[in-house]
Amino acid sequence: MDITKAIETWWAAQSTLEVVGVITGLLCVYLAARNNIWNWSFAIVSVGIYIFIFWDSKLYADMGLQFYFMVMNIYGWYFWSRKPKTEAKTPVLKITHTEVSLSIAAVIVFTGLLGILLKKNTDAAFPFIDSFCTACSLVAQVFLARKVLENWLIWIFVDVIYVGVYSFKHLNLTALMYAIYIAIALMGYLDWRKDYRKQQTIQA
Repeated sequence: MDITKAIETWWAAQSTLEVVGVITGLLCVYLAARNNIWNWSFAIVSVGIYIFIFWDSKLYADMGLQFYFMVMNIYGWYFWSRKPKTEAKTPVLKITHTEVSLSIAAVIVFTGLLGILLKKNTDAAFPFIDSFCTACSLVAQVFLARKVLENWLIWIFVDVIYVGVYSFKHLNLTALMYAIYIAIALMGYLDWRKDYRKQQTIQA
């Protein structure tokens, strides 16, 4: 079988819903990394699609996470639109020591509680890994909506884990999407850090 035929066969096996979810997901993360407010519109579409995809794959924590993302996407769009009149964009913030401590505590507690709940009451594929990634994503999404620089470092960490999980569940396009997310998140971190340093220079 030649390479072209192999690619055609692989592509034919992919879900149309997953393809649309991947495309809109990539667009929303790329636009967020570029500090573009229109990322939230694509995020809402992608999240709506993945509610159905994760339900079908029995990744219930990830499915529940999408409902949270939907709310946070709406909030993020609102927060980013309320930029100061003197600024072209909403300023980038740095994480505080208090936020770090609260985030770690929240991840530990949430992972334990949700992991136990899923293990005892559902047929979840990876209850504790799923719950841990969900907890990290909850924290990262809050920081993204609030334009905290370090949100991208959390996303890089959790996306690496997600690539493995989705590959094992044969969600190949989704695994590829999350691999690309890692590169985009790195780009986002570097771009936002540059913006933050510019802000500090202007304020000085």
